[in-house]
Amino acid sequence: MGLGAAATLPMGAWAASSAALASRTFATPRHITHYLECGPAEGPLMVFLHGWPELSLIWRAQMEAFASGGWRCIAPDMRGYGGSSAPAGIDAYTNEQIVRDMAELHDHLGGEPAIWVGHDWGSVIAGSLVAHEPARSRGLVLISVPYFPDANALPTLVPLIDRTIYPADMYPDGQWDYYRYYTTHFEAAVSDLDADKAASLASIYRSGDPTSIGKPSANALVTQKGGRFGDAHRAPPTTPDPALWPAADFGALVEAFDAHGFRPPCAWYLNDAANIAYARSAPNGGEISLPVLFVNGEYDQINTIKGNRYGEPMRAACADLTIANLLGAHWLPLERKRELVQAIRAWLQARNLSAVRP
Repeated sequence: MGLGAAATLPMGAWAASSAALASRTFATPRHITHYLECGPAEGPLMVFLHGWPELSLIWRAQMEAFASGGWRCIAPDMRGYGGSSAPAGIDAYTNEQIVRDMAELHDHLGGEPAIWVGHDWGSVIAGSLVAHEPARSRGLVLISVPYFPDANALPTLVPLIDRTIYPADMYPDGQWDYYRYYTTHFEAAVSDLDADKAASLASIYRSGDPTSIGKPSANALVTQKGGRFGDAHRAPPTTPDPALWPAADFGALVEAFDAHGFRPPCAWYLNDAANIAYARSAPNGGEISLPVLFVNGEYDQINTIKGNRYGEPMRAACADLTIANLLGAHWLPLERKRELVQAIRAWLQARNLSAVRP
C-alpha cells in the first residue's frame, strides 16, 4: 500500500497559540504520522486518539493539563487527517490498518505501556488496540463511543437501537441512519461536506441540548432528507462556537480539511465486514481485563448509554469498568474540557495509575 499524500501544513498552525505543544512527524515505509507532544520526555505515557471529523488539536486542553502533572502526552493526527498520510483506497481505513499505525507509533515512542485515551472513532481504535495488544496499555479511557468486542459496525449497532425513540417502521437504522447513508451514497455524502468545509465543521461542532434527550436525532433523517444538509447539499453558513474550538485551532482544523477533504475521514465508515473480522480475531473474545473508564455524555443523542442497551456489550467485555457521566453532548473534549480532565484524574487515582512513579 502506498503512503498516500500527507498534508503539508504550516507548523505554525499548531504552535500559534501555545508553545507547549511540539509538532513531530514519524514515518515508516507504510505510513506517515504527524503528532503533537507535550510534557516531560521521561514522564509516563498518555496517548490521545481523536475521531471524526477531528484533529490532534481537539486534545489541547487535556494534553496541557496532564503534561503539567508530569505525563508525556502524545496526540496523533489519525490516518486520513491533518499532517498524516491519507491513502486513496477505502480499504486503507480499516481498524486493523489504523491499529497498526498506532502500534508502530507506540514502538517509536519507546513502547512503554501507556494510558490510551480515545474519543469517537478514536475510542474504537483505542479499544481495538488494547484488546489485540494488551501489553501496550496500563489503562483505557473511552469517551462518547463505548467498546464493542464485535466492532463498532452497523450489524452491531442496529440491534441495540432504542425502539421507543426510533420505531423500526419509521427509523429502520435509528440514529445510525447517517452511518448507513455513507454506505449507500458515499460520494454524495462526501461532496455535500466538501462543498463548504468550514461551514460543515462549524455546523457539526455544537454544544449539547438537554431538551433533545429522548427525541429522534437529526442524524436519523439523513436518508429521508437526501443528505446531511438536505436539498441544499451544502452546510448553511455557520459561525464556529468559540467556547468549543479556540479560534486558532479551528483555523488549523479547517486548513487540515482543505488539504484532504472529508473523503478519507468518511472512508472509516465503509469497512464493517473487515472490522468485524478483525475484532473477532482478538484474544479472549475481545475481553479487556485492564482498567477501563468510559465517559458518557448525557446529552449525546447518538451515543449516550443511559436508558438504553448501547453500553451492554462493553459492560460484558470489560472486567474493570468505571463509568463517568458528564453534562454534555458528543464533543466532550471541547465542550467539557475541565470536567473531562477531572473525571480522568479521579479514575487514574482510584486505579493507582497516576503519573507519580513508585
